[in-house]
Amino acid sequence: MSLVNYATREITCKIVYYGPGRSGKTTNLHYIHGQVPTDRKGQMVSLATQTDRTLFFDFLPIDLGTISGFTTRFQLYTVPGQVYYQTTRKLVLQGADGVVFVADSQARQLQENIESFQDLHENLAEQGVDARTMPMVIQYNKIDLPDELRTPVPELEEQINFRNIPSFTADALHGPGVFETLRGISEQVLRKLSAGRSG
Repeated sequence: MSLVNYATREITCKIVYYGPGRSGKTTNLHYIHGQVPTDRKGQMVSLATQTDRTLFFDFLPIDLGTISGFTTRFQLYTVPGQVYYQTTRKLVLQGADGVVFVADSQARQLQENIESFQDLHENLAEQGVDARTMPMVIQYNKIDLPDELRTPVPELEEQINFRNIPSFTADALHGPGVFETLRGISEQVLRKLSAGRSG
């Protein structure tokens, strides 16, 4: 749920990067944070544990210009992918304005991708959110891997993207597809926000 601050004339939107463990959620945010000019980003907060790189979330406000005279900022979060962080995932997902599902293109990760995408839909439903109305994109990450190690994109689309939502291929480590994914979700969130404000 976007936050509107009338005093500072700011709208803050929350985008959550969701997906299985080590699919590249944190790598996306690190790449974005490294490329965005200093005056357009906040400090990234990353909480690491012994078992995974991200326990709670990475936080990154990006100034996106104005809507109806309000400055728009995005806060980007990642959720931990591991099964035993289910409660944390639910907490981070609360109040999301948009979701980027980061799928791991490695062939051996196909089942984990499917289960994580189902988990996302279940968690949204549990929070009373219809996934069909939630701005959402899929990113097929690690597309730079050799063909024999990857699930082909058409097969990923068939197995995961049953709702035919916008999807992007990416190499989050080196950057291709990272900003295209962010732009894709940002445009959806802003369209929904504009429609809500004009309605």
